[in-house]
This record gives sequence, structure tokens and C-alpha cells, in this order.
Amino acid sequence: MKWSRREFLASSVAAGVTGAFGQDLLVPLEAQAQVPADRWQKAPCRFCGAGCGVLVGLRRGRVVAVKGDQECPVNRGLLCIKGYSLPKILYGSDRFTTPLLRKGNGFVPITWDAALDLTAKKFKEAIAASGPESVAAYFSGQSTIFEGYAINKLMKGGLGSNNLEGNPRLCMASAVAGFYSTFGMDEPMGCYDDLDLADAYFLWGSNMAECHPVLFSRIMEHKHQDPRVRIVSLQTFTNRSTDEPADIVALFKPNTDLALANAMAHVIVKEGLYNQEFVSKHATFKKGIENIGYGVKDTDEYAAHPPGWAAYKPFADRAQAISFEDYRAFLETYTPEYAAEVSGVPPGQIREIARLFADPRRKCMSLWTMGFNQHVRGTWINNLVYNLHLLTGKISEPGNGPFSLTGQPSACGTTRETGALSHLLPGGLFVANPEHRKRAAEIWRVPVERIAPRPGYHTVEMFRALDRGDIKVIWINTTNPFQSLPHAGRYAKGARKGGERFVIVSEVYPSETSKVADLILPSAMWVEKEGMFGNSERRTQHWQKMVEPPGQARDDLRQIVELAKRLGLGSLFSYGKEPLHKALFEEYRKFGLGKAKDLAPYDVYVKVRGGLRWPVVDNRETRWRYREGFDPYVKPGEGVKFYGQPDGRAVIWARPYEPAAEAPDAQYPFWLTTGRVLEHWHTGTMTRRVRELHRAVPFASVWLAAEDARALGVAAGQRVKITSRRGEVVAQAQVGGRNSVPKGTVFVPFFDEQVLINLVTLDAYDPISKQPDFKKCAVRLEKA
Repeated sequence: MKWSRREFLASSVAAGVTGAFGQDLLVPLEAQAQVPADRWQKAPCRFCGAGCGVLVGLRRGRVVAVKGDQECPVNRGLLCIKGYSLPKILYGSDRFTTPLLRKGNGFVPITWDAALDLTAKKFKEAIAASGPESVAAYFSGQSTIFEGYAINKLMKGGLGSNNLEGNPRLCMASAVAGFYSTFGMDEPMGCYDDLDLADAYFLWGSNMAECHPVLFSRIMEHKHQDPRVRIVSLQTFTNRSTDEPADIVALFKPNTDLALANAMAHVIVKEGLYNQEFVSKHATFKKGIENIGYGVKDTDEYAAHPPGWAAYKPFADRAQAISFEDYRAFLETYTPEYAAEVSGVPPGQIREIARLFADPRRKCMSLWTMGFNQHVRGTWINNLVYNLHLLTGKISEPGNGPFSLTGQPSACGTTRETGALSHLLPGGLFVANPEHRKRAAEIWRVPVERIAPRPGYHTVEMFRALDRGDIKVIWINTTNPFQSLPHAGRYAKGARKGGERFVIVSEVYPSETSKVADLILPSAMWVEKEGMFGNSERRTQHWQKMVEPPGQARDDLRQIVELAKRLGLGSLFSYGKEPLHKALFEEYRKFGLGKAKDLAPYDVYVKVRGGLRWPVVDNRETRWRYREGFDPYVKPGEGVKFYGQPDGRAVIWARPYEPAAEAPDAQYPFWLTTGRVLEHWHTGTMTRRVRELHRAVPFASVWLAAEDARALGVAAGQRVKITSRRGEVVAQAQVGGRNSVPKGTVFVPFFDEQVLINLVTLDAYDPISKQPDFKKCAVRLEKA
């Protein structure tokens, strides 16, 4: 079937407006579309990490419509069904509009002054009694760049606590660790232009049609125009919209992508298909330690802090240099026949995919997202895909490159780039590095001793510490961890233990997380405040505040600054007469100037439509990094230089296949994997309040194979109980349709709080990146 880009997007919209009935609090999109706008202003979309540009239609102080911005290079005027729903996410009838304090089993309204005074009091008391390690903040890839930078400065430069995490730890930390370990710097070297220039696309565990539909539409348009284009989909189950247009679909068993990628490298090296000149000039070879653990236990040697801060022991990979011949010998194990036995992908298909990738006449783009990153060996599998591009020299040039897609609008710009994780400082700096702490202290104008040298708790361990009582106070902002964390029942129960624990939640709508809060702070959202996001291709975009938030809701930046004042740290955000947003951004960009992370001045982003991709030097963006002629940091004559590494060479890693942390057995015979659907986003707190989206998919189902359904005596539409060693949920069965799963595997989306599938998932994680694995655990199914 040949679909144009607009036909594909039209089909996604149609899919989102068919289905059952919705809830009374939802307002139809059609009614909004009929309201004429008085004026239009630019903004990036509030949903995924694609960074689509929208024009926001305003009338009488309300957002009444949106349309795709034809001047934005990301989407060129197109939007998916979630993008078209943006006006509706602002106006659900159950918005939080006043601060609420827990009283018994309910909440009572209080003033903002009382709420902020109480928050400051709880922080001060915890720090006085137990030190700065006893307080924490958990923010989001949906926070703005201003907010991410400000909370980082407050926590690390003000309070001396590195216990700052963001929910991107759950979605892209393995990509970060992979980029750093291979290239010495974070984020993709390529950009979305590659979607129009490649002629072979390798989708690794990525359901792009549903999770990044506008970007997938660019691939579809290219395939429609050029019959040479090939799409290879490597998945653990198939999705109709992504896989029907694919030329090759390779279904592999969970966690065996490691063996599959090594087998592709085996074919490329064995058959002499690698680019010898590129490898000899631009790559080195290394191996790390193996059998590194899974982080399942709090006391895991490699993966977590043992109870008690003083016993903290960071993971160290202990890399060793090896030769190309050593690497060749390592690959000897990974014959296509061996990989076929492990993964289930036929050896002939493995060879076909490897040869297609290595074909020197083709430009290749690899794309992945949570299927790779939410993986107990997520860093390793990222490394292995980079190996393929480095071996063939297909990297850092138009149409050739690996590309890690992100799921949130500013996971890159806010969390990765501003350093809002427990081990980072802004601009790619690390708290453990004395010179980096010195630089941060100089820019922040604080004593260097105030910035703690040890990384704080990563996300899973942060909530384990809250459960144990090591963390006394936590501020959760713009995220819903008690629905989105794996093994969520443990962590929600831990937050409810009371005692010295105090949980502050800044939120827009009621959620599983607000249910356990001691204090709820009502937040402004999207165009109710000024903001900046940074998308997957290093593109930074700005928008102005356009409408007032409802009631007493406040933007999160103001909450941060007001708390800082009450903590005696108001000077951190004192910039004289200069506007706060501009002053914060101009201070923040100092971290990257001259360091290949250059951002343009604030005023440039205010004016430009569609944003700019960093590094921005002399107001010119960079499309391809590390390549002469495109990257201003690669000097004439250097050709390709991976300047994040001291020797300018990228690392090809020998990373072995290792099994998942938990696998099916006689008691729990099914694999469970989780993910998203087109119509909903993350935990559904926004999309479930849009009538059309809710009507299309009113609840989460469990997809299972027809053979398994027959064996269980279950028909489509009947209820199934899903049980793991950690918890159980009940969901309606689906057989086929948009998803087709192989025998022995089940798939459940995580957007539905009534089918809270993360009660069942396992909180194992990658010991290097500390990212949990939501894609693999063992469950039992029974007819409910």
C-alpha cells in the first residue's frame, strides 16, 4: 500500500475519532474548531519529543483552536490527532485551581503563602535533622527549560542536594549513557532531515506510526516518492500501522536484540562489508565488565545504593582497550545461526538485514525509543547500534546516522541539557568532576563546596529511599510516578507511610500521584506560561505566555523562585531589572558556549519560528555534528571528528548478549511488555480528558495471541487477570487488530489508571544508565 504523508496523518486522525462514548467532563474537538480565533501565536506541541510547531488560536482569553505551523521544519503544517487536541487539555472540569492540604482522608484549600511556607518549613526541618540528602525533587521532561534549570540551581547550588531526578530517567537514560560511552557527548549527531534523505530505515522496537506519527509520515512520504526506499522493522510484536508498510519485519524474543545486533555486526565483518578506512581513522575498540546485575534488590552490588547514604557505591564500567582482531574474535560467537537460536529470527533474514545495512549504495537511518532504552542492558544495545553505523561509516552525514527518538517534549532540552538528573550539572557537566563543579559554582556565584561531589539518588533508588524513610521530603512536579514507575504499588505504599515523610505534588489534574500527596500545588500548563522546549534533534523552541491559568494556578518557575526566597536562597534568582526568563536563559547558555553545546541568545529564540538546532554558532544552527562542512567544531581537513572523546575517535564496544532479569517459567509463563497507543499519551492525565481520544480508546486492553486466548478459554472483550510476583490487574482481552503479539507474549498500554499495569511490572534496571525495564517481566493470565 502506498500512502502519502497527508493520507497517513488523515488516517491517524480518523483512528482517533472513532469509538465508544466519553465522559461528561470532555468537550468535543469539533465544537472548538468552529470557534473563530482573533489571533494566532507560535508554540511547540505539548506532547511527544518530535517538537511539532503549532499555531495557537486565541479568543477572549482562551485557547480555541490549533493548527500545524507550516513554517516549522519539523512538521511543515501537519499534526497528529493528539496535536489537534491541544486546546482540550487545558479545560478539563477537574483542574486543580487552589493549593490543597491533606486533612485526614481528604484535602482542604489553603492559601499560596501558607502552602509555600509549609513547603519551606518541611525542607528546612528535614535538612536540619538529616542533612540535604534527606530532601529530593522529581521533575519532568514536560517541564520547561527555565524550570529545569531553576530547580537544578536551587537543589544543587542552593541546598547542596544532588537528589534531583526527572522522569526522563524512565525513558531516555540509556540513550544518554550510550551516547556518552560511544561518542563522549550526548544527543544525536543527525537530525530530522535524515528522514527525507535516507533510503533504508531500521526501526528497533519503535512503533513510530503510533508514538511519533508525524515523523513516521515523513518516512512514508519518502517511500511513496522513491520505490528504492526500504523499511526494516525489528520488534517483539507487530503493530499494523508501523509494520504493514515495512519491507522486512523481524520478530525477536524479548531481550535478544543484543544477540541480533551482534549477529549483524558478525555478518558485516565476516563478509568484509565494513568500511576499513573509516574504522581505522575514526574508531577504537573497547570491552567492559559483564554480568553486571539488574538492580532488582536495593543492595545490588552494581546497581543501587545500599540502605544509608554513606554506603553509596557508584557503578564503574572498567573499560579495557581491545584491538579490531579482538573484536572480530568476540563476534565469532554471534553467527546468524546462534542468534537465530537465541532470538527466533531466521539466519537468512539476519544476513539479509545486515547486507542491506552495509550496502554502500544505501543511506541508512536507525531509529529507536523505549524498546531499546527501557532495557536492563539499554546502554549496551544503544552501543551495539552505534557499532553498526561506525563499522559501515554511515554516520554524521546527510541520510546516514543513528537516531534516538524521545517521548516527551523536552526530555532533551530540559532534563538532559540543563542537567536536571542526580549525576549531572548543566551543559553536559558532572557533579563528580571537581573542575565541572568549579565551573558551575562560578556561573551560579555560589561557594564550590556547596555543590556535593557525589551523585544523588537515581529515580528508582529515590523512591526506594522514600519507602525506607531515608528521604523525608520530596517535591514531585509535572509527572505522575505512582502510575508510571515499575512496581508502582511498592512506591505508592511507601509514600503513604507517613511519619516524617512529606510529599508535595505540583499538578494540573487529579492523578495516582496527587492521591498520595500531603500538599497539592495547582500548576499552570503549556501556553498559560512562557516556556522553552528542546526536542529530539537538538532543536530549541520558545513560546510566550498566551492565556491566564484557571483560578489560583501558578507556573512552576514562580513556585521554584518563591520557595527559594522562603529558604533564604532568593539571591539565586535575583537578576536586577532583567526579566527573569531572559536572565535565567542567558545564564544557562554560558555553560555551553565554546563547548560544542552553544545556544543562541534568548532574543533569537523569541523571534524565530520553528527554533534552532544546537550548537548554534554565529546564529547558524548545526544539522550534522562531527562532520567537516556541517559542524563548526570540526576544523577544515579533519573530515570526521568525534570530539567528545579525547582522541577524537568513537568507541566500538564488545557488548555480549545477556538474558533479562526475569523470564517466563512454569508459574508465570508469559512475557509482559508495556507501551503506548496513538490516542493516549503517558499516564493519560491529559488525553483522557479529550472526548474524542477517550471515546476512541476508553480503557487499556491486554493484547494476546489467538492461540493463547483459546488455551485460556478467553474471547476478545472478556476480562483477563494479569498476575506477577508483584501485583495483579484485570483488563479486557484483545486479539489482533492494531497489535499482533506472538504466542507467549502479552502487551498492555500504561495510560489507564483503572488498569494500572505498573502494579505488575518489575523494577529491574540497567546498572549503567539506571533506566528501568518496562518491556520484560513474567506474568500469569487467568480468565477473570
